[in-house]
Amino acid sequence: MELKLKRIEQRVGAVPHLYPLDLTLVPRAVTVLLGATQAGKTTLMRVMAGLDVPAKGCVLVDGADVTGKPVRERNVSMVYQQFINYPSMTVADNIASPLKLRRDRNFGARVAELAAKLHIEPFLKRLPAELSGGQQQRVALARALAKNAPLMLLDEPLVNLDYKLREELRDELSQLFASGQSTVVYATTEPTEALLLGGYTAVMDAGELLQYGPTAEVFHRPLSIRVARAFSDPPMNLIEGRANAAGVALADGLNLTLTLPAGHSDALTVGVRAGALRVHDRAGDLALPGRVELAEIAGSDTFVHVHTALGELVAQLTGVHVFALGAAITLYLNPAQVYVFGADGKLLSAPAVAMGRI
Repeated sequence: MELKLKRIEQRVGAVPHLYPLDLTLVPRAVTVLLGATQAGKTTLMRVMAGLDVPAKGCVLVDGADVTGKPVRERNVSMVYQQFINYPSMTVADNIASPLKLRRDRNFGARVAELAAKLHIEPFLKRLPAELSGGQQQRVALARALAKNAPLMLLDEPLVNLDYKLREELRDELSQLFASGQSTVVYATTEPTEALLLGGYTAVMDAGELLQYGPTAEVFHRPLSIRVARAFSDPPMNLIEGRANAAGVALADGLNLTLTLPAGHSDALTVGVRAGALRVHDRAGDLALPGRVELAEIAGSDTFVHVHTALGELVAQLTGVHVFALGAAITLYLNPAQVYVFGADGKLLSAPAVAMGRI
């Protein structure tokens, strides 16, 4: 199924929620809608589903205009943040409900197959209220998959689950989507989810579609500072500079040696992902001395906030590291790992081989 949005706009009263956008989803692939809260992701998904009619523009499915066609007349399945199940039905009946509606005679085998894939076989005779939040969301996912709709929309389906459950379900969803025939749209605020799910990513911000393409391409080559901010966690370090003969002049007499497109002598912004900063030097590195303002351990990484002459920088270091607050520290950066943006915020230069992490 090919879903195409043409010059879609949406307003609530006089307030714009979506600015004019065009988007053609890659059929039978996963497209991640990535953006902060209120970026417009849910609004866009509701237009895709037929829950809302756009203020302007049209929605095409396989070339046919379905703008204004209600969701009940479309073959769409949806999973929301909340655990939405039929409370009076057993887990098995919840999963089977779309199969029964289309009079599928072999629904028992399909229910068993999906329950096995999502590890909820022991709960098939229970009611949803007897399950944990993670188990209830698995039921909702199984019901959506059972429908086998050509378009599946998932609006931050893991946001209300704890960290461990999110990790488990992300892996399972990647496998389930890879083996399916649906065009999947998955909304999230987390760059890590976009990278784990792969496929394609559409970056949204304040109601605008900023960039759409293969996930790895969008991550490694963000077309603007706005895209880079949305697709970096922790946020990309942004440093003011100016073009010079060697590359970019920074504060405190520091210089980055790199090649820029001709004709850029105005103010520039250098972007450095947290994973590109290190505490051990290598040949060709730029040294950035500073003092530790904060050090925190998250999972298997340590995040160090360092006050430098260039401003506060955040480094993401693999493993557990201990730093005393206020201690002197030097961060090291390879100039080949930086992004450079022009005065208009558009990308001028990106790493030839992106080695940084989010």
